[in-house]
Amino acid sequence: MARVDYTERIPNNVSLAENRRLLRALEEWQPRYLDWWQQMGPDGFQAKDVYLRTAISVDPQGWAHFDWVKMPEYRWGIFLAEPEPARSIAFGEHKGTPAWQDVPGEYRGTLRRLIVTQGDTEPASVEQQRHLGRTCPSLYDLRNIFQVNVEEGRHLWAMVYLLHAHFGRDGREEAEALLQRRSGDSDKPRILGAFNEKTPDWLSFFMFCFFTDRDGKYQLASLAESGFDPLSRTCRFMLTEEAHHMFVGESGVGRIVQRTCEIMKQHPNDDPRTHGVIDLPAIQRYLNFHFSVSLDLFGSEISTNAANFYTLGLKGRFEETKKTDDHLLKNATYRIITLDKDRLLETEQPALPTLNERLRDDYVADCQRGVDRWNRIIREHGIDVHLRLPHRGFHRAIGACAEVRVSPDGRLLNQADWDAHKHEWLPTETDKTYVQNLMKGVTEPGKFANWIAAPARGVNGQPVDFEYVRLA
Repeated sequence: MARVDYTERIPNNVSLAENRRLLRALEEWQPRYLDWWQQMGPDGFQAKDVYLRTAISVDPQGWAHFDWVKMPEYRWGIFLAEPEPARSIAFGEHKGTPAWQDVPGEYRGTLRRLIVTQGDTEPASVEQQRHLGRTCPSLYDLRNIFQVNVEEGRHLWAMVYLLHAHFGRDGREEAEALLQRRSGDSDKPRILGAFNEKTPDWLSFFMFCFFTDRDGKYQLASLAESGFDPLSRTCRFMLTEEAHHMFVGESGVGRIVQRTCEIMKQHPNDDPRTHGVIDLPAIQRYLNFHFSVSLDLFGSEISTNAANFYTLGLKGRFEETKKTDDHLLKNATYRIITLDKDRLLETEQPALPTLNERLRDDYVADCQRGVDRWNRIIREHGIDVHLRLPHRGFHRAIGACAEVRVSPDGRLLNQADWDAHKHEWLPTETDKTYVQNLMKGVTEPGKFANWIAAPARGVNGQPVDFEYVRLA
């Protein structure tokens, strides 16, 4: 079992003490990280004890330890999954050769860009969510957002370790820049668009965790296939923590849907808003927005970068080793949606440059499974409404549909039609104001805001009314 060494200033399972130069560099970065956390981490709760999970090993069994800890004292560290003996590269032109333990010189810049882009998303989401603690719907939810936040901070550490350990001065400079960019900043924004959007309320937070963190799952899973073994091992462990973030999102939206349905059943002729819950059409509009901006994170449908990443063995497909093709794809094709003048068509394209779309397809199918579970809640309450994922061309800023207007059901629209109906499909200012006005902090153990149902169970076997955050 690969236990984490907590006797070190920077907890790790990579024998950091044996590399004094690397250790000193990371110890110099650590106080700057803590300054960033104090400035941009959860606002108003840094001195509070929170019931948090901390990794104690990286094996699948019993890897987490729960206890109260103040967030600035959380033991962020560097954890890589266990190495696979004699691991070889599973795809691309290096297929069958031993996985790289060091960065191949010819791929140095490309690998660094992949790591920096992934690393930049981690602090961005903490910055987007930093004010939400003050309007928490319960102590249970407050604890969950803080768990997400500290783990995003640890994922930043994971990428910074790779930059410091394998990329020399360039890596150190990139690690510094990760602390200098800010979500939504006009001068130094985060790299990817979705991570510059505001997360002003808890409905947006839950949608973010469900949709945008799910993109993170698929990106990490693709990087976990990398021929660069330290990146693969880092991402494999990060995926263990990412699962909790998606659970927070799916269960959070599900609990909102459940509470709305309870009110609709009790008051079938009333507007749910008169009873202080979030109506299903508004939930659909938030869903449409967060799904569409998350789709953009996968990039364009046809991408030479994606083809190169794969051919060079740097980034694979989701569950690459479970696929039964030749893992080269030079002669393979894949069907994607393309824009042909005034029509959206499915066309057969070479498989390598369409890898972004293949990954997006896996993502969409996964999202649909979650939406199906939300719809089951609605159906169990006897309500004839269905939440739906919009067409993948809806509200896109990247790819084939970026320059056109597409309705949620996939129709191409002119600008006038879009302007006439967009308020039906995307959150309106009225929606945002209404949802924002519901956001009142509820911090009594076991109590929940009126607009969300209690969870079915607590954290780590604790009761729902457990004191997950000690505010006194």
